[in-house]
Amino acid sequence: MKGSKARKSTNVLPGFGLSMGFTIAYLSLIVLIPLAGVFVKTTGLSWNEFWAVITNPRVIASYRISFTTSFFAALTNLVFGLLVAWVLVRYRFPGKKILDSLVDLPFALPTAVAGIALTAIYAPNGWMGSILAPLGIKVAYTQLGITIALIFIGIPFVVRTVQPVLQDFEKETEEAAVMLGAYRLRTFWKVILPELMPALLTGFALAFARGIGEYGSVVFISGNMPMRTEIAPLLIMTKLEQFDYKGATAIALVMLIISFLLLLLINFMQWRINRRTIAD
Repeated sequence: MKGSKARKSTNVLPGFGLSMGFTIAYLSLIVLIPLAGVFVKTTGLSWNEFWAVITNPRVIASYRISFTTSFFAALTNLVFGLLVAWVLVRYRFPGKKILDSLVDLPFALPTAVAGIALTAIYAPNGWMGSILAPLGIKVAYTQLGITIALIFIGIPFVVRTVQPVLQDFEKETEEAAVMLGAYRLRTFWKVILPELMPALLTGFALAFARGIGEYGSVVFISGNMPMRTEIAPLLIMTKLEQFDYKGATAIALVMLIISFLLLLLINFMQWRINRRTIAD
């Protein structure tokens, strides 16, 4: 009796039934109903019409550009986000709090402003563009520019996901590995990285998902050239401006399904790594 009363007293929120009801209602209004609307709107197309829309060469090119640039941007953030988190957690230096605040800047800055700023910097006559142009490197109005924009808006997801795990990681484990004769690189690969891998995969998935649906920061620097730098969200907006709502929802539906499958795969990998870590 005392144990059950103690457990009940620790519940700050209402009981499970009421809390779960509010949770389902909130998720239904914010997530499930809008997503269901995409499926319902697409049903206005016949299968042949739907297939013609999603297999159009321009649409397929936009899928390829969106998913490819998002993947490489998330992969870059996976590496450098870990490095930034490591520096913020393991070292003390002047201006550390300022650097820590700068990580969240992409969250606060309007994406359109970020896109205009990046375009101005990496344009052929811009600050960075004028340096890279003589080297034969063109950034603005290319897929490289899209990737850079997605790196900018995605890096906070990796840093903020890995940072708490690094803070909670016990240094005694590293010291024990060193005392047993492990070199720094081996200690990182065998001791530290397995503990960070679930958080890294989560950060990668968040950055990847954000990149797939990003519009504001990409629309300026991409140049919006069909078959070359046109992303899927921009093509959806083009369809909506042409009042082709069914075509827009068909493209969005394919993106939704592919994104869900990729995130499901990443979550499965994360589950396998967690299970292997616990078993070890």
